[in-house]
Amino acid sequence: MAALLTLRLKRGRGKHFLKGHPWLFAGDIIPTSEHLLAQPGELAQIVDQKGRVMAIGYFNARAQLAFRKLSSAPEPIEQNFFIERLRIALDKRTKAFPEPYYRLVHAEGDNLPGLIIDRFGDTCVLQVATWGIERLLPQVIEALDRLISPKAIVLRNDFAARELEGLPREVKLLRGIVPPWVEVHENGAIYYADLMNGQKTGWFYDQRDNRALVATRAEGRTVLDLYCNAGGFGILAAKNGARRVTLVDSSALALELAHESARKNGVEDLCTFRKSDARAAMEAFAREKTRFGIVVVDPPAFIKRKEDIEPGLKAYTTLAREAAMLVEDGGLLMIASCSHNASRPRFREAVMTGIKQTGRLATVLNYSGHGTDHPVHPHLPQSEYLKALLIRCQDGYPEK
Repeated sequence: MAALLTLRLKRGRGKHFLKGHPWLFAGDIIPTSEHLLAQPGELAQIVDQKGRVMAIGYFNARAQLAFRKLSSAPEPIEQNFFIERLRIALDKRTKAFPEPYYRLVHAEGDNLPGLIIDRFGDTCVLQVATWGIERLLPQVIEALDRLISPKAIVLRNDFAARELEGLPREVKLLRGIVPPWVEVHENGAIYYADLMNGQKTGWFYDQRDNRALVATRAEGRTVLDLYCNAGGFGILAAKNGARRVTLVDSSALALELAHESARKNGVEDLCTFRKSDARAAMEAFAREKTRFGIVVVDPPAFIKRKEDIEPGLKAYTTLAREAAMLVEDGGLLMIASCSHNASRPRFREAVMTGIKQTGRLATVLNYSGHGTDHPVHPHLPQSEYLKALLIRCQDGYPEK
């Protein structure tokens, strides 16, 4: 194995790392002139006081999150390493999903920090968050070719986290031809995603199980799908017997994709599409005294930094209050958060506070997260980011 940059922990620092956490921060590592001269993303090894290798990963002296672990053993980080990691990830997905539409690599959850791969049949969309993966990308692509031979590969590197590493934002078609809209097969429905211009990688596979759960309760009900994006919740609800579905989003592209999906699934006549800010739409429905059997609220992240936690939780409380008022007596509210900084207990508390403010009675029927193609690293709470509450709302009596 080629010589690697050597890193040592400061005395008393890195206790989280020694317990299994895959990251080290700049303040955990003894600085040396060699580190300052290292290239961002250079492979490095962490050694203990006796010089024994504790972990191998990549290092960026210019980032606050300086080291990310690839392996606990002193093994070469080369072609066979990525083939084996991707093979393990692929084996898990092919056993869980009958068709090749899923998240193939979920960063630290699949022991490949800084890398996301979403699969859309014979097309893969990659997000590269770190200099380390940026440097190792040729080996990643070669491993993909060995295992699944994608005809098209898209890099969706247009997200803010890259700037923390000193990387540019970009969207690039690395290989092949990608049509404007690509089919997504999920839960027996066919959706459409725009892989070049849509949000994130073009589709949110993380809500797959929650969409299925809502769909099982949809028969005969009216459904409001707020922040609907390309129609994941609403279209499946219509396909599973909903009486009427209203889909709301501020993006014309998202609604166009949802509309085409409704046509593809034969439920266009059951769906109404409304281009609007979700809050404005809720206010309008409240003025009209319109209620729904199921209200789905799946907003973008309200809490992107730790400084946003308190105002973000207040925003979830407000959202829950306004959405709960639109649920008919005995109806259901599905509300989600993709903010990893909002802990499960605090998100639940924020939501229940909002519902309590309406004077309505609430029963939590289910509290879930993302699906099995988004595995959670056991020592990294940030990898368990999605939270989704299914709540029955009933007309009650205000407390005296």
